[in-house]
Amino acid sequence: MPTLNKLRAVKDDSPRTASLTRLRIALTIFFALDGFIFAGWVVRIPAVKEQTGASASTLGLALLGVSAGAVITMMLTGRLCRRFGSHPVTVVSGVLLALSVALPPLTHSALTLGLVLLVFGAAYGGINVAMNSAAVDLVAALRRPVMPSFHAAFSLGGMLGAGLGGLVAGHVSPTRHLLALTVVGLLVTATVGPTLLRHDAPTAPDDRGRTRNEPASASERPAGRVRGLVLVFGLIALCTAYGEGALADWGALHLEEDLHAHPGVAAAGYSCFALAMTIGRISGTTLLERLGRTRTLVCGGATGAAGMLLGSLAPTVWLALLGFAVTGLGLANIFPVAVERAGALAGPTGVAAASTLGYGGMLLGPPMIGFMADWFSLPAALTSVAVLAGVAALIGFATRRAAVS
Repeated sequence: MPTLNKLRAVKDDSPRTASLTRLRIALTIFFALDGFIFAGWVVRIPAVKEQTGASASTLGLALLGVSAGAVITMMLTGRLCRRFGSHPVTVVSGVLLALSVALPPLTHSALTLGLVLLVFGAAYGGINVAMNSAAVDLVAALRRPVMPSFHAAFSLGGMLGAGLGGLVAGHVSPTRHLLALTVVGLLVTATVGPTLLRHDAPTAPDDRGRTRNEPASASERPAGRVRGLVLVFGLIALCTAYGEGALADWGALHLEEDLHAHPGVAAAGYSCFALAMTIGRISGTTLLERLGRTRTLVCGGATGAAGMLLGSLAPTVWLALLGFAVTGLGLANIFPVAVERAGALAGPTGVAAASTLGYGGMLLGPPMIGFMADWFSLPAALTSVAVLAGVAALIGFATRRAAVS
């Protein structure tokens, strides 16, 4: 009889398992699409900079439009997800992201570029918070630490987007290239979006009867301590996402202007970083199981710091590319771990807070790099990525006893 009951349980659970599998595939595709579109834009930044005649600091101000739009939207996306659900918000944000990426090459001044990047940033911020919220719910339902796999899809999409961008950089205008990304984005969203719209966010009860995507009650954990730890994990995410944004927006310019690389080779810089990050995230679940979260944070931050020092100060293109790759390996799993831990502490609210801080670092980093490049030099400005990666490692080590297991 126990065997029969077990077989029945497996049989009864098979529709739920199939539903979760479909949701995982759909979310993975959206993560990949997000990385693909974002990378397609960033590899054309040198061409758009030349088109608008912007200086490094002026371009940094224009890129602040992405930051402002994203951060404002991230503050609102949590509420939208609670009201309408994370799945519909993900689909709508995907449509807006695909449409807005075609706007930057239509501008001819830094002011108009900043305005259209405000729209692009709003869509980018919305889809990232919504996707991460949906992913945390799915991870809880699956009862497996698969969060790095979603971010691996983002990195893979970024690698493909940067690689294709490098191939067409010398042959296709930015306008045609980014318009093609719009078409691809709309087609993918129309194909995969219905899967998310047909399914609500899954839940998984734990041993105490509470769904695993709900925060611990106040009686179980002091609210002030929870908020403090969420901010700590958000700060870790910020420190490492800063480096991802800096390499995305300034890596190609560093290789092309400081090391005199061919535009196609310069575009490959972000592709090397994204490929290494993808490899690191694909192996992220195994790494977390063997090292644990604290060692993953500390070792990752230290490796990222060493890699970025090489990437920013190397005298040759190939050494710089090697440094970018090492940086990608080091930073690969820090952001997913930080978001996951924030979600474990405070549920969707924690995810939104950590994601806002993390992606805020990714989007506020590039303008800061622009100002520092004007004050000092671009290679010197890029060393700030190494400094913040080291800070993330120190914070991870200092809070090793405070983090929940």
